[in-house]
Amino acid sequence: MEHVLEPPPYKLQMLVLERRDQARNMARFYVLAVEPTLFDEFALVREWGRWGNVGRRRLDLYGDLDQAAEALEAWLLRKTKRGYRIVGTAIGGNEPELGQGRAF
Repeated sequence: MEHVLEPPPYKLQMLVLERRDQARNMARFYVLAVEPTLFDEFALVREWGRWGNVGRRRLDLYGDLDQAAEALEAWLLRKTKRGYRIVGTAIGGNEPELGQGRAF
């Protein structure tokens, strides 16, 4: 029997945000991603820190993709209100597209 890999019923989402202020020597990043777990749940993965340094990482588990997506949107709104802006995205497991040639 031939095994065929089927695409997952969801699309991975990742957003890369940054907040920069040269006057305050501020160069921060914040990454939001939704990933499946091994137990049929979804995790909202948040990673943050200063560009050029190792960041902190936290996973919050949700029962379904809709709940995880809602949490991602809530965090996105919270971060944009604090001055972060989106500099890169990845949907469907693609490599992130980062603006201005930056890598994270």
